[in-house]
Amino acid sequence: MQDHSQPLEMHIHGDVPCRQGITTAEIESALAPLIAYTKLHHAEQGGSSLYEEEPGIQFTEPDHVLHFCWSVAGDVDFRETLDELVMGLNDISREGATLEVSFYDLEFDEEEFDDHASSQSDADEEEDDSRDDFFVLFVGPTPAAIMQVQRDLLVRDVTMLMERHFEKEEMTPVVEVIDKMWEGRFKALVSSLKFPSYAKGSANNLGGNGSNGTHGFGAHGGNGGRKSRHSH
Repeated sequence: MQDHSQPLEMHIHGDVPCRQGITTAEIESALAPLIAYTKLHHAEQGGSSLYEEEPGIQFTEPDHVLHFCWSVAGDVDFRETLDELVMGLNDISREGATLEVSFYDLEFDEEEFDDHASSQSDADEEEDDSRDDFFVLFVGPTPAAIMQVQRDLLVRDVTMLMERHFEKEEMTPVVEVIDKMWEGRFKALVSSLKFPSYAKGSANNLGGNGSNGTHGFGAHGGNGGRKSRHSH
């Protein structure tokens, strides 16, 4: 079902709680950038996911949650679509939420398959050329809501790492320092009217708005490898 003539494949995964009273028209408006991009790059896909086994994008009631498990083939210009998507989801969300976005280099996949008999050193060189990427989008009805979910994700990542060496109660001073730093960042962002829309896991050669990728909450494949496709 894949179209390997497209250089990249993008996957979005996560849940966005929506405000009460949301209408179908408002949801469709928020998702319009994704649908438009799909029609432009992969018309036969329609509004569904590139993969039949993925549920795609679904809105459930009565919890009013918009669920994403959706893939599309395209190019690096998908980053512009993500910027538009974030703005639309901010308008319909009721609280802060995260969406994981993965870019997979289909050309790299083909080369890797064709050259499976190559030495490990050659494979390592090809790995460096892969355009895979992974980052986290943050959405929410207000800057404060977005900052809260960013803070929670940072605290989770830091405490999970420290749990290997410290008891939970020993990490209280660390969380307090994080909160103090986060409070300062929030005040600075409000004053400057600039706000990061996503956090990246590592440097990449996909281009796009690198100024937003400064927090490192994501991961670009464990232990230096590629992130497993569709592993949620």
